Amino acid sequence: MPPTDTHLRLAWPQWQGGGTPSIQALAPEFPLDVARRGYAVGSAVLEAVLPPHDGPTATVPVTLTDHGLDKRDGIEAKTVIVEQLAGAFETIRQHDPARITTLGGECAVSVAPFSELARRYGDDLAVVWIDSHPDIGTPKSEYPGFHAMAVAALTGHADPDVLALLPATVSPQRVALVGLHSWTEDDFPNVAEWGIQSYAPDDLRQSSRPLLEWLAATGCSRVAIHFDVDAVDADEVVLGLGMEAHGLTSAEVRRIVADVTDAADVVGLTVAEFYPRQVMRLQQILDGFPLLSTSP
Repeated sequence: MPPTDTHLRLAWPQWQGGGTPSIQALAPEFPLDVARRGYAVGSAVLEAVLPPHDGPTATVPVTLTDHGLDKRDGIEAKTVIVEQLAGAFETIRQHDPARITTLGGECAVSVAPFSELARRYGDDLAVVWIDSHPDIGTPKSEYPGFHAMAVAALTGHADPDVLALLPATVSPQRVALVGLHSWTEDDFPNVAEWGIQSYAPDDLRQSSRPLLEWLAATGCSRVAIHFDVDAVDADEVVLGLGMEAHGLTSAEVRRIVADVTDAADVVGLTVAEFYPRQVMRLQQILDGFPLLSTSP
């Protein structure tokens, strides 16, 4: 068996959770079949540019075909999402990691690693979800993309087939939404109803103290951090699919993460929703070039 202190780097290029309505609206410069797979490209770029990992690295199998993309039970691409979620748990359990760094993919890639960490650490795990959006949608929500349901799933408010795969959930009282300033009206009431703490960008401009006080109040010594790159103010740099202005600056994100790291043991980290438009445009330009194609 792997040692109990194993730190797993998990590459999970899942793209199917990005709902078609947002893909069409926010990436109109690409054909839909190209645009919707942009999250998989983002995962590959992260693998290429981040420092080497001192530990095992594994990749969750993700299909690039159109298999299972139909909407079922209020979730677009439910069939393939459930299959890949099960595959993620199988991949993680081969290593029994004490720490997991996940390179996504859309936001739903945090569901499996954070659930597995919740199984290991129980009530001693808090979740800091850095994102412009709350990701607390449910199958009853108007928007069908599963990436907008990730926090709901982690807190036990999900489709039964998804919940059946999770070894543990996280109490909403141990989840903080950081940088939240964009949401749909049908979902936002869930934040208050479930008891999730949220912080708008302006709440943390000057200091991380409100978040650190919340973390201390949870009594947790361990934390999992989800970082959706669209939390960074689009007026500074556009990193995600959506161009969310007035978010946290990159310096503020770095300070918040550093302060949380000083306050607790970070056992999980996800980087999600990186959407590399320039790389995708380069792929289109190079398509069909001699010596680059696998076809005869």
